[in-house]
Amino acid sequence: MEILVASAIGILTAGGLYLMLRLRTFPVILGMSLLTYAVNVFLFASGRLTVGAPPILRDGVTVYTDPLPQALVLTAIVISFGMTAVVVMIALGAFLGSDDDHVDDRPDGADRQPGGRS
Repeated sequence: MEILVASAIGILTAGGLYLMLRLRTFPVILGMSLLTYAVNVFLFASGRLTVGAPPILRDGVTVYTDPLPQALVLTAIVISFGMTAVVVMIALGAFLGSDDDHVDDRPDGADRQPGGRS
């Protein structure tokens, strides 16, 4: 079980980093989302991977699940949703303002004009 979760975290992180290094805004947004998912799975796995265990201590219970990572993941999901919405709006504004979705500047420093003219 731990190998499967560790592999999933590694694959999500690698895919997120790969997409973050692209020169278009949409893959960058997807890469940021994948990195967020990787961090969420890592936080969730840090609270011990137990199946069928109660999240709180009761009388006679010896194995329980730590509720703190679950609360951290819920908070991180809400924050990442808001952050993704803001980044999508910024990217949409940049695309509509320049008719291009590249995230890099031109090497000569000239601003791009609508329609592809320099």
